[in-house]
Amino acid sequence: MSKPLIGITGRRWPAQWLGEHVPEAMRDLHFDLHFSDYPASVAAAGGVPVELTRDADVAAIIARLDGLVLSGGADVEPSRYGHEPDADLGPTEPQRDDWEFALLREARRIELPVLGICRGAQLANVFFGGTLVQHVERDEGSGHPRWDVDGRTHTHDVNIVAGTTLAGLYASTIGVNSLHHQTLGDIGIDLVVGARASDGVVEAVELPGRDFLGVQWHPELLSKPDPTFQWLVKRATNFQARRR
Repeated sequence: MSKPLIGITGRRWPAQWLGEHVPEAMRDLHFDLHFSDYPASVAAAGGVPVELTRDADVAAIIARLDGLVLSGGADVEPSRYGHEPDADLGPTEPQRDDWEFALLREARRIELPVLGICRGAQLANVFFGGTLVQHVERDEGSGHPRWDVDGRTHTHDVNIVAGTTLAGLYASTIGVNSLHHQTLGDIGIDLVVGARASDGVVEAVELPGRDFLGVQWHPELLSKPDPTFQWLVKRATNFQARRR
């Protein structure tokens, strides 16, 4: 049996944002952005990473995959969970929201294993009917948005909830990075909390009996192979075997 194929979502930006590195003739074009630590983490865990484009049919993409990573990025559009935008809301990318909601919907239909990271966990919480806290300041609670520190550095601890999938992957308390200025609000239907920061902020959610994990930290920036990516590749391998 071949190694499982793991798809990774990314962002789409105007080429002009690259400034002088893009010739004038190409400034009205767009480029797809994928941070390389995501595929590196999939590969380190034993999977075959593929960076996805939103130009392909969603059902056709999901049909080819054995697992899916919903990566980090811009804030989810607040209207999707019934809120008005706060003054401190960051940039949103509604077209990416549409694409990833469609990917997640199709992934859930065929029970494809999914790992949501940062925005990916937030988007999944909204998908399951939850809400988000649109902004937290660095001096609130454990101090969540730590943009001033290298993302490969642990900036606070999280406590893993006993009896969860995450409890089988990690020790009861682990150090994580913190690159999110939003947090999970109301938890989505059927989701359970897998980890909390010391201030009570939810740091992970999962779907009991289903292959879904969502974490607020960025495991792809920490030591490889990372347990969440190993979990995804293992579950994707099982999915691949069932499909055969």
